[in-house]
Amino acid sequence: MSVIVVLIGASLLVATGFLIAYLWAVKNGQYDDKYTPSVRILFDEEKKAEDRNKKSEISSKE
Repeated sequence: MSVIVVLIGASLLVATGFLIAYLWAVKNGQYDDKYTPSVRILFDEEKKAEDRNKKSEISSKE
């Protein structure tokens, strides 16, 4: 029974450590992405253009 108490205490300690590390990373801007939103529209357009090309190839073969 005492082993369970020790394991629960250790797991709470580790979980608290991970929570503190996560909050520190968020506070210091580790998850801020300033590049991707500015080019997201370009990636979307490429995907749409590829889809249009595939559809035109399929319709030209038929």
